[in-house]
Amino acid sequence: MSSNNTILYLDAVSVSFDGFRAINDLSLVLDKGEMRAIIGPNGAGKTTMMDLITGKTRPDKGEIFFDGEHDLTRYDEADIANLGIGRKFQKPTVFESHTVEDNIALSLKGPRNILRTVFDRSSAEESTRIGEILATIRLEERRNELACNLSHGQKQWLEIGMLLAQEPKLLLVDEPVAGMTDAETEETVRLLRDIATRHSVIIVEHDMHFVRELGVKVTCLHEGSVLSEGSIDHVSQDPRVIEVYLGR
Repeated sequence: MSSNNTILYLDAVSVSFDGFRAINDLSLVLDKGEMRAIIGPNGAGKTTMMDLITGKTRPDKGEIFFDGEHDLTRYDEADIANLGIGRKFQKPTVFESHTVEDNIALSLKGPRNILRTVFDRSSAEESTRIGEILATIRLEERRNELACNLSHGQKQWLEIGMLLAQEPKLLLVDEPVAGMTDAETEETVRLLRDIATRHSVIIVEHDMHFVRELGVKVTCLHEGSVLSEGSIDHVSQDPRVIEVYLGR
């Protein structure tokens, strides 16, 4: 089992769909406070791995433990989210007709409804938390604008902020810089580094320049298992990774 310093522990996990083994004896360990990049060709199992971690898919065999004690194979999606695992999908989904600030307020952890959030004065504690999140996601100056007026990259940041409002221990982020400008991509590197000082983060990404800029440990998946793992230089120079992924 995992140590006290481990936030996520997968051991010999496999899952098949209609005879196709999407995840094949996958083992992965993520430390608390670690940011990890996951790369690999299409069909490597990256999305299925995140489905397994978040409870959307059940493994056929293997162990998945979170924060040293929670067997994720025994929880449903809502329970896993409440345990402290947040997931951001590739396409941003924000409340377009609400302001940036309201999007964060609606996402804050705890009981709330849309009328209370939009029309009630939030507590000083909530206001402080919203301000901190807006600063982290670089949208302080856009707080009163409608989300529909943000650029694609800013909507990605807003959705990350909405995840942060849930106070997750672990964030799963799928291709955060897809469709971003170069400037937004560079700012996203800094944004995610800021987040990683307080949260554990897994980033699935195809943009190898972005992965290199992150400067974190990289895991390359292929055919549902770990093909190579280590620094970006180690992984990108691995002949097997070049053959199945980078060399294309």
